[in-house]
Amino acid sequence: MTRIVLSLVLLIVPLCMCAQKKELAQAKDMIKKGATLDKAEQLMYNLLKDSTHRDNEKIWLTLFEAQKKTYDQGNEKLYLKQAYDTAALFFAAKRMFQTMEGLDSVDMKPDKHGKMKLVHRKKHANMLHLYRRNIFNGGTFFINKGKYKEAYEFFDLYVDCGRQPLFSEYRYNETDDRIPEAAYWAVYCGYKMADTKATLHHTYMALKDTAHYKYMLQYLAETYKREKDNTRYMDVLEEGFKKYPLFPFFFPRLLEYYSGQREWKKALDLCDRALAQDSTSLVFRFSKTSVLLNMHQYDACIGLCDELIASCDSLYGAYLNAGLAYYNQGVELDKALNQSADQRKQVRAYYSKALPYLTKYRKSNPDAIKLWGLPLYTIYLNLNMGKEFDEMEKLLK
Repeated sequence: MTRIVLSLVLLIVPLCMCAQKKELAQAKDMIKKGATLDKAEQLMYNLLKDSTHRDNEKIWLTLFEAQKKTYDQGNEKLYLKQAYDTAALFFAAKRMFQTMEGLDSVDMKPDKHGKMKLVHRKKHANMLHLYRRNIFNGGTFFINKGKYKEAYEFFDLYVDCGRQPLFSEYRYNETDDRIPEAAYWAVYCGYKMADTKATLHHTYMALKDTAHYKYMLQYLAETYKREKDNTRYMDVLEEGFKKYPLFPFFFPRLLEYYSGQREWKKALDLCDRALAQDSTSLVFRFSKTSVLLNMHQYDACIGLCDELIASCDSLYGAYLNAGLAYYNQGVELDKALNQSADQRKQVRAYYSKALPYLTKYRKSNPDAIKLWGLPLYTIYLNLNMGKEFDEMEKLLK
């Protein structure tokens, strides 16, 4: 039985070798003719699917020849301004790199004496170095098309050359100034795809791209937030705000977080730090009024709101905050037991001062009844404004 099995094996091996030689010959003929190059590639890919063929350098080299021929034909057509699919040219370049990196892994294998000869590396590295800029250009091409998955693959390949043994002599991580930029665009593509792994994969290198650093921090912050990693989310926001206080992304999200946690002292400190950078900013000044309102620092809130209204009377949020600052003081005083006549008079005074602000805000935001409805209801009731009170009561119902 053992002899029969062995005989079958010995028969199969020559048959496989014959099939392999036939397909190699077919592919080479196609390459020579410059026709059906896609079929030539597929023949070689099919051979490489069989693990027994993966160390066969002839298959890898023939595959590369088919890809290079495809690339050269496309490049010539573009040069002559003939119709050609530009994307196909970039894809051919990408496959060339992947194939040569695959062959290099075969080239690196030690011989029976344990020595590594590296027959092909230098020649192929020098050859691909000339094409490498088109890997970067391919990424840019697909970003402009909104095809972020494809763009990511190109930028990822471009950056990955820096760690590939095939290109070790070029020391790309030390000599290529475009690697950090390519890493940034890879992060950008990962972010656009909402792919956390792709976004974070090249973070270290991308943060070396100083031209896009603030955007990097933005993408990282949003990624950490999506992953519910609040510690890293806040660390990135804080770093971003310290370095780029006027960039519109970091301040509002820090303020939103502190407000949501009711950490009003931190929120106030944030506003003051922002105002130290731009004391005229309507965003920073208005944000501070909201914080002061929540901290019950009503006089400071009203004073700042009045300043904002004087400089920009269409900033209607300032009318709301000032009105609520007066209203809240009236409500707090109205809670007192056994009110004196003077206290009662003061309550009405607060409500009277709140009224014009809240009325102005209501006119500008008629649908925001949840903000002005109850305060105006209370004010109309306490100021004996029967007609307005009846109207408000119907609206609230």
